[in-house]
Amino acid sequence: MTRGLVAPEPLWEEPFGGKSDVQVSLRYGTSLGMREDLPVVLPRFENAARIRPVALIQHVQVRAGGARSATPCPRSAPYASAVATGVGDRLVLSWRSGVDVLGAEYADGRVRLHVTAGGRTTTHASRRRRRLPRPADAIALTLTGTHLTVLARSVDQPWEARGRVDLSELIDTRDETWLAELSVAHEGTVEALEAGSFGQLGLRDLRLTTHADGTPYRSDDGRAVLTATSAGPGFFDTAHTSVWALDTEALALEHLSDLYFRRAQQAGVFGDHATHLVRDGDGWLVATSTWGAFEVTPSDADRERAGVSVTIARTDADLLRGEHVLDTEPLILPTSGFASVGVWDPHLIRSGDGWLVGYVSARRFFRFHPVVASGPALDRLEVRGVDPQRRSTEGTTLARLGGDWVVLASDGRDGLRGQRERYPVFDLSMREIGALDAPYPTNIPWPTLVPVTTDPDSELLMVGFDGSPWGGSLLGYGTHGDVVIARSVSPGR
Repeated sequence: MTRGLVAPEPLWEEPFGGKSDVQVSLRYGTSLGMREDLPVVLPRFENAARIRPVALIQHVQVRAGGARSATPCPRSAPYASAVATGVGDRLVLSWRSGVDVLGAEYADGRVRLHVTAGGRTTTHASRRRRRLPRPADAIALTLTGTHLTVLARSVDQPWEARGRVDLSELIDTRDETWLAELSVAHEGTVEALEAGSFGQLGLRDLRLTTHADGTPYRSDDGRAVLTATSAGPGFFDTAHTSVWALDTEALALEHLSDLYFRRAQQAGVFGDHATHLVRDGDGWLVATSTWGAFEVTPSDADRERAGVSVTIARTDADLLRGEHVLDTEPLILPTSGFASVGVWDPHLIRSGDGWLVGYVSARRFFRFHPVVASGPALDRLEVRGVDPQRRSTEGTTLARLGGDWVVLASDGRDGLRGQRERYPVFDLSMREIGALDAPYPTNIPWPTLVPVTTDPDSELLMVGFDGSPWGGSLLGYGTHGDVVIARSVSPGR
């Protein structure tokens, strides 16, 4: 049997119908046929590049300096960053909205946070991380969702988080009126102060932007366009969706824009992510997972408020530049026939007279598996295929290889034996027919395939990510990861 391939008996006997015979051919590939009636040729990949586009700030709105400043800096979403460089012995850096003040103080080699809300001021400091080993060269104060974080950098040392506090019980940071009244201020000599939107500590959940028929969408200068989850300083609720251009020859990423979301049943603006951006005619469809307010961590995963779903937005705005807050409505993804407490990772393709939608469903947090639905419209979907026995498989992606639709996914390290750290390939009834021969980084990288050129026989890139953290141990899980790019290679290499 070909290396990396597992041939179990089908765990789901096509109760939903659908095509099951697949013949896949690619320019570069290795035969991975699981059964004689399902010959499959899939590409082999080798590592080609690793990128970590860290940026504490993206869209700069305010520039200041000197010993003191106070400047309006309204935000459309609760993702804000103020970065002071060339700091002296003492600095107070703060965000203010009305009577609420979110401040960071650096003095005597220590860093602490001060939060004034509801007429009361509280101080927050990390016992282990508040003291810097050497004087700070720069201080940053970030708001990501409901989390306030202070980071410090010393000469010849990287940024490291020195304090963090959850504001969810103190201030409604997602309220649009509160955000519109934000201003930024500093006291203490600095060479420069910049304030604007929060950028990213790492990228994950990279997905190719496509036309509705599944063909890759390219920018005006011919680059591939990707959505990504811009990791914040902590768990899922500190992240948001961003859009990037990928130079498929130079293997270089450029940040284009950031997307935030309103929900039909909840007030405020959210940094939802794990997004598929679809060009549909002259407009966009934006399918997104509601991770932006997900509060449950693996240690308390059975609490009742656990839940994640999928929304969809429709807009004619230019989503490839600037910042956008999009109005959404629920995209109901069917879960009939199996237990489900949440769905995420949407991937939408219009095929023929209807839609195919790939996604992930969890029987509980965190045990999840891939699903495919189909229907004549996005509000008339039915389950077409599911593999409910998998326990750590996500990144469900529809791909047209050799004229046939197949389903790609990613088996995480917590899967069953034979279903770990690999990229299974399924037909539309979710019967496994092969696996991609590709390097598997840490975490659960999505199997995002990007053609190098517009030639139908083009080489392919696999754009994934890993679990590499950033910003120090205080932040814990969620700051990942490096963007890991592999390239398809010809047989015999």
